[in-house]
Amino acid sequence: MRRQYILFCFIWIGLNACKQSIARPGATDSLSYSYQTVKKRANNCGIRPDSGCTTAKIKYPVFKNQKLLNDSVRHKLFQLSAFGDPAKKYTSPEQIVEDIVSSYQADVAAGRNTLPNSLDVAVTVLRQDSSLLILKLNGYAYLGGAHGSEKTMFLNWDTKSGKEITLDDIFQNDYKSALNMIAEKIFRKNEKLSDTASLVDHYFFDKGKFSLNRNFMITPTSLSFLYNEYEIKSYAEGQTTLFIPYAQIKSLLRPKTVVSQYLK
Repeated sequence: MRRQYILFCFIWIGLNACKQSIARPGATDSLSYSYQTVKKRANNCGIRPDSGCTTAKIKYPVFKNQKLLNDSVRHKLFQLSAFGDPAKKYTSPEQIVEDIVSSYQADVAAGRNTLPNSLDVAVTVLRQDSSLLILKLNGYAYLGGAHGSEKTMFLNWDTKSGKEITLDDIFQNDYKSALNMIAEKIFRKNEKLSDTASLVDHYFFDKGKFSLNRNFMITPTSLSFLYNEYEIKSYAEGQTTLFIPYAQIKSLLRPKTVVSQYLK
């Protein structure tokens, strides 16, 4: 019985270690990291669960000996947590949770608000593969009003060069017009629109003209673009994801980039 217990402990420890590093066997380009959590509850929560009181929580990875990467993660984390409010100039995760909770408590003290507020932000490592690191930042906030808000951002990181990967890094010069045309065809097909159907009435594109944003993720089969709530559609329609297969944009891509490993 004791031997079975010890074996179980080793298995449990091993599984949890894998969750932290997500490194491929024998890989030398995988980065070590651990998750940190910052959390704060309002002073009137008492014994109520988080779901029944004002709670602010942020979970994010910290990479070992990777200052530039950690700074980039935090910068995007601050952007996401502001939820489009230019007045929010955060400098630390601790400041974010403190701001959410203290603002709520000030409203309660002034008799302006009784509904619990919430902030739940998580930064997740999705992939480490041949110099490519993919992070997903997802956040939900309810700060009063009719409904909450969800926002998702991505960080594509080149572990060899130590920098964020932009579209300009993986595409040839003068790619934007051609990429936009390909993406619009896919978008119209997904939305069941004809080639000439107007984008003015139902969508929020500037002057009714389709355009890609810069919120994208590199996957093994395609580039995945994500539009957040209110970006191109109403809140009720939520987020919109657009997958562009490499097969359709292969001629536009630069050679010898982190994407090249996925090209057939």
